Formats: sequence, C-alpha cells, structure tokens
Amino acid sequence: MNNYKINAMKRIVIFLLIMLMFPAFRLAAQNTNREKLNNYKIGFFTKRLNLTSEEAEKFWPVYNDYQGQRNQIQLEKMKLNRNFNQNESSLSDNQLEEMGDKYVDCIVQESALAVSFHKKLKEVLPPVKVVRYYQAENQYKVQLLNELQNVKQQQKVRPGRNF
Repeated sequence: MNNYKINAMKRIVIFLLIMLMFPAFRLAAQNTNREKLNNYKIGFFTKRLNLTSEEAEKFWPVYNDYQGQRNQIQLEKMKLNRNFNQNESSLSDNQLEEMGDKYVDCIVQESALAVSFHKKLKEVLPPVKVVRYYQAENQYKVQLLNELQNVKQQQKVRPGRNF
C-alpha cells in the first residue's frame, strides 16, 4: 500500500512537471514562428524594395519603430472591442461614449503615426522606394492571407484523416 502511494505521488509530480513545461514549449513554438515570420518579412521587403545595405540599415529601425507603435495602438483598439463585447449590456451611456471616443482617438493616433512614418521614410528612401514600400505592404498582406488560407485548406483536407 505504501509503495502504491509513492508511485501515485511520482505520477502526480511527473504530470505536474509536464503541465508546467507545456506553456514553455508552446511559447518557444510561438517565438520560432514569430522569428520565421519576421525573417520572411525582412526578405520580402528587402527584395520588393530592392534595398541597398545603406538603405536597409536606415529603413529597418524606422519601420520597426513604426510597427511597434502601431501594434500598441491596435492592441488598445482590440481591448476596447473586447471590453464592449463582454460588457455591452452593463455599460452606461457615459461609458459607451467614452469608449467610442477612445476608439476614434486610436484611429487618429494611427493616422498621425502613418503621417510621421511617411515623413521618416522620405528621409531614408528615395521617392520611388517609398511608393514601392506601400505597394509591398499591400502585397505582403495579400500573400500572408493567401498562405493562411492555403494552410487552412490543407488542414481541412488531409488524406486518411477524413472519416
């Protein structure tokens, strides 16, 4: 009986260790995917813009700063949306008005950020590459969406898995 308790405790400890390690594995996979995506993006834009090494050295810090600020604004908009969706029925008119004002403020911030980014781009790239950047940005989004759809299609139709 005593041996049974020890074995049971060992199993519980092993189970708990595995459960604690699972988020670490998942986080490592996310970081790997994020890293792959970032490397793909760098290659995509460098090729589309035909950046020289000097241009790339100036472009990427400006771009990364812009993306970081833009992501923060988008996160704020997502929080506002989530808060509204989860609490719509319990929010007062004043709270709803404040939430709408904050959302529009985020849009204004995004616009101001885009203007600032455009000015900085013009300082580090020739005009033709600035316009190419905007085209490449749209192409990149379209390509990512297409690849995401392809992955979803492949997951739906797996030979031997459809019953």
